[in-house]
Amino acid sequence: MKTLINGVNMAWDDSGSGPALLLIHGFPLNRRMWRPQIATLTAAGYRVITPDLRGFGESDSIDDKYTMDLFADDLVCLLDHLGIGRAVVGGMSMGGYVLLNLLERYRERVTAACFIVTRSGADDETGKERRLNMARDAMEHGSRVVADFFVNMLFAEGTARQMPKLATEVYDWMTRSSARGLAGGLIAMRERKDYTPLLSGFHLPALIIGAEQDKAVSAEHLQVLAAGLPQHKLCLIPEAGHLVNMEQPVAFNNCLLDFLAGLLLT
Repeated sequence: MKTLINGVNMAWDDSGSGPALLLIHGFPLNRRMWRPQIATLTAAGYRVITPDLRGFGESDSIDDKYTMDLFADDLVCLLDHLGIGRAVVGGMSMGGYVLLNLLERYRERVTAACFIVTRSGADDETGKERRLNMARDAMEHGSRVVADFFVNMLFAEGTARQMPKLATEVYDWMTRSSARGLAGGLIAMRERKDYTPLLSGFHLPALIIGAEQDKAVSAEHLQVLAAGLPQHKLCLIPEAGHLVNMEQPVAFNNCLLDFLAGLLLT
């Protein structure tokens, strides 16, 4: 589905019925990354909302400043459009940064939070410079620059060899992404705030999902989340990298369903 949401034509899928679960994709991906979860979650009795953030997937890319505030505002407007007052929200990597923004600014809309291979801290100066340079390269040379870098970051060692169709498909997603959207996402991540000092104020059930072979988010980042969040469960999935939900979908789904089963959702 695709319609005008908060000034941009946004694409999303709305599957199943029951308590709402909003899943936010990572960078430089799109809503199709959640494909291994949809059937399992809907069969378990959940309504699953998977949007493409502005500038990604099939959502329009507009020539404007991208921020975490704007991404979060878009998602709240989407929930309003769908008549959903509150939802369990899961965010993968960059989607986790959007989730943190939602918790700060729209806490009343989030029933529980799922932090998926993400972190609470801001970029250091080296990281900020790297994102800025990549954003410039994307605008100058196109999305393949970003795809060539991230295809090596997304998977555990051996995944590309063992799952060549998955690796090829994900690479194709990235190369087909809007260069403007990729650059905008990079700048939004570059300028995001450090949420670590705020974690102790997020009093809601939280799930932290990590991957043992993640090249992008270290175990130390997961421990920072665990140390800060008052009500958390930590699930570390073996034999998986940053794209944990696609590399190890059964283990990922079991972890998520176990968490959801412990919530009092209506």
